[in-house]
Amino acid sequence: MRYYLGIDLGGTNTKAGVVDDQGRILHKDRIKTFAMRDQYEIVRDMGLLGQRVIEASGIPLSGIAAIGVGSPGTSNNETGELIFTGNLSFRHMPIREEFHKMFNLPFFIGNDANVAALAESVSGAAKGSRSSVTITLGTGVGGGFVLSDRIYSGFNQAGCEIGHHVLIVGGEPCTCGRNGCFEAYSSASALIRDTMRAAGENPDSMLNRLIEENGGKADGRTAFIARDAGDAIGAAVVDRYIDLLAEGLANVINMLMPEVIAIGGGISHEGESLLEPVRERALSRGFLAAGVVKPRIVLAQMGNDAGIVGAAMMARGCLEDGLVG
Repeated sequence: MRYYLGIDLGGTNTKAGVVDDQGRILHKDRIKTFAMRDQYEIVRDMGLLGQRVIEASGIPLSGIAAIGVGSPGTSNNETGELIFTGNLSFRHMPIREEFHKMFNLPFFIGNDANVAALAESVSGAAKGSRSSVTITLGTGVGGGFVLSDRIYSGFNQAGCEIGHHVLIVGGEPCTCGRNGCFEAYSSASALIRDTMRAAGENPDSMLNRLIEENGGKADGRTAFIARDAGDAIGAAVVDRYIDLLAEGLANVINMLMPEVIAIGGGISHEGESLLEPVRERALSRGFLAAGVVKPRIVLAQMGNDAGIVGAAMMARGCLEDGLVG
């Protein structure tokens, strides 16, 4: 049995765990990232967390085959450089070089959404499939494409930004600087925006009472709660959200035709009340002739462990492929 250290670098928390080669976590822990600090301080604390987790797991350092890190933004796994992160201070960080000062172990890095997709492929909702896409509906829309147990992210490791294909030209502004992106309509942030907008336009809607009870703020559940209570405005917000989400998924199907699409993130907690209509609409709009086997659209399973497991499994794959870390 081989073991790996998987680290999930996030804007709020950094998580780490020792993972076996079947994707099972032996021990895990987390710390606050304190994202506005200098990048070298953050990396130092990542290393200290990793050392602590390895020690607590009972696996000797000599039993750890490699280290994998999943990070927001764009990285270069050939050079071991974290090039850019949007919500952290990293700019051209030689992260492999810094980790080699703390660990005499191969080190690999990849995008956080991509490694989460790998976790679903190895241990979660897409286990056993040859191709899968995992899409996370959170503050943004993250996504990753896995083909035969390997992440596909383009020649420069910056590809598969699924949240940034355009649904509506000239539409809602997106965080990437364009307008009308999938993320601008299908993220939790977009749903909250549309809920607040609908409440303001319809003062008699139950949305307003729910928002008032929540301290004047909507969240990703507000429109769903109103819909389930029979509120027509809440139902309209949810229906439009589902329709645009399905449209984006139909595009993903047509572009990649994966065997499985796993949906995760906060909005996915609505379960089948979200997924059933999304599945029906997305599959009916995909370029799927009669008799063609359709992709399965399912709920992601890995939850908060996806980053740890995916980073570790990325490191495993890199070793298997003979890459030098």
